[in-house]
Amino acid sequence: MAKLYFYYSAMNAGKTTTLLQSAHNYRERGMRVAILTPRLDHRDGSGTVSSRIGLRADGTPFGRDDDLERMVRASVEAHGPLHCVLVDEAQFLTRAQVWQLTEIVDELRIPVLCYGLRTDFRGELFEGSQYLLAWADELQEIKTICHSGSKATMTVRVDDKGRALHAGPQVEIGGNERYVSVSRAEFKKIMRGEAEIAPMQAPLL
Repeated sequence: MAKLYFYYSAMNAGKTTTLLQSAHNYRERGMRVAILTPRLDHRDGSGTVSSRIGLRADGTPFGRDDDLERMVRASVEAHGPLHCVLVDEAQFLTRAQVWQLTEIVDELRIPVLCYGLRTDFRGELFEGSQYLLAWADELQEIKTICHSGSKATMTVRVDDKGRALHAGPQVEIGGNERYVSVSRAEFKKIMRGEAEIAPMQAPLL
């Protein structure tokens, strides 16, 4: 039975690597997959999904106004059956798009695997993550480690000197140079100004 899956984590936990491995596993068995990636994340070029360890694949870019169910139906009509839909950076989905993914699962019987952050640098849920947590059939955390040695569940946005930022837009694309994954306890200390993140820590996480 097809299901909607949400694999979530803090930054730099290997979400995209896991997505690309899943796509490879399907294709190795002769199955066709669709990789959807938000257009606003164009660090490696629009439509390119790339992991920190060098894995890459072509995907289909989408914007906030795109109907993902319609895109998938068009792909099936043009190219034949799809065995899986994978969504990178799923935190950037809108509420409507998460609902469209449930339609792909329930009406088209195609499993959908979403990979994304749960919360932003302020500890607040992203829109896409909020509704994936509410509506997904299966939830799975991809774990990573804080510099303290504890499990990292929060993300801190830093400036070019490694100092934590407390304000700004929710969406600001960046990688290791802008975001550091920390435990909740460390996040609290950083937000209270009781701890700092050294610039050299960012690439290690």
